[in-house]
Amino acid sequence: MTITMSIANKTLVRRDPEEIWSAGNLDTISEVFAEEFVLHDPAAPDEPRDRDDYRAYVETYREVFPDVTYEVDSLVAESEFVSLRYTAHGTHKGEFFGIKPTGTEVSVTGMELYRVENGAMVELWTSYDVLGLFQQLGVVPPVDELVPASRA
Repeated sequence: MTITMSIANKTLVRRDPEEIWSAGNLDTISEVFAEEFVLHDPAAPDEPRDRDDYRAYVETYREVFPDVTYEVDSLVAESEFVSLRYTAHGTHKGEFFGIKPTGTEVSVTGMELYRVENGAMVELWTSYDVLGLFQQLGVVPPVDELVPASRA
């Protein structure tokens, strides 16, 4: 894999958090994700999911957190894979897994691994701090309230 291809793949992947998630340009999905795209998400029991499911996934989160923005913390490319570490910020303004809007501003970190083929994203593995998100929304108590301090 050439350096030029690594740069092109990183530029392509960056469009997901910046154009799709932060700017809300959902039409970009059909430009950058292949028709045979597959999303792998351990938080979703009905995987694998396709490109249309990914669009619905983004739409849902953008309804719940309409001001969501993604900061790309790091991008690394190797062969056909691009790894992305991000921090997302948003305000909880829509119902989320039965949780009524709280108006709480949240910050969530996550990591994704994309597989790029022929200039399009064909596969995505995603994982983000769901527990931290639920703690910020007040659904789950902070860890220090769940686990007693160790005794020395």
